[in-house]
Amino acid sequence: MTSGFRVVIPSRLASQRLPGKPLLLVGGRPLVLRVWDVARESAASEVSVATDDARIASCVSEAGGDVVMTSADHATGTDRLAEVAELRGYGQDDIVVNLQGDEPFVPPALLEALAAALVANPTCGIATVATPITSSEELFEPSVVKTVLDAEGRALYFSRSPIPFVRGRFESSSAHTEPLPPGVSFLRHLGLYAYRVRTLHALRAAPMAHAESAESLEQLRAMHLGIRIHVTVVDDPPGRGVDTPDDLARASKAFGHTIPLGPTAS
Repeated sequence: MTSGFRVVIPSRLASQRLPGKPLLLVGGRPLVLRVWDVARESAASEVSVATDDARIASCVSEAGGDVVMTSADHATGTDRLAEVAELRGYGQDDIVVNLQGDEPFVPPALLEALAAALVANPTCGIATVATPITSSEELFEPSVVKTVLDAEGRALYFSRSPIPFVRGRFESSSAHTEPLPPGVSFLRHLGLYAYRVRTLHALRAAPMAHAESAESLEQLRAMHLGIRIHVTVVDDPPGRGVDTPDDLARASKAFGHTIPLGPTAS
């Protein structure tokens, strides 16, 4: 793995399905601090929470965490990371891992692997993660983002449609329930990213690409700009993030037998 990378945790209170999500308790500890705990267990040289809300900032600061107050006007989490990089004066070649503030089950080693992938692939500006798709239902589900890679593990495209499309097998409506065709690799993209700082600034400055708008996938802006994306394939994906009340209950149960950590300086 590698050291010298930073982890930034974007966190906002706005959530339609789970209002006030970052401050809701998961096993007796606010969700945003559960995610902060994950990042602190990695080899990151710096962990910070980027927020536009004073309540989140207070929660993290009281626990001993590093907070960066950012604008409330950002359209994307990438824009927020770019502002953090600018405010903190990060170098253009520095590596920043984006850990969403509702992902308490991401293994710290996976954050390290993302940073290591960028170090090992100097022509790439972004590193991300995918996992094998094992069912037709998953492949044809639009909420599941698919990707196809080249021989070097770099993304060729991301889509909500099934890719690669298997001619002669997928035209039938029954393809949604039939076993996947053998000999074809299908990959599900997971929303974890590491960026070079220069890539963050390039994405922030660029307008939305047509494919990005059509698919509602921000990573397609990077591809439109010619920014290479390395994809690490993992067999065991992280546990589901916290998006709904059911997710919150499940996460609370998972942490229910742990002793909540007290305030600790990072």
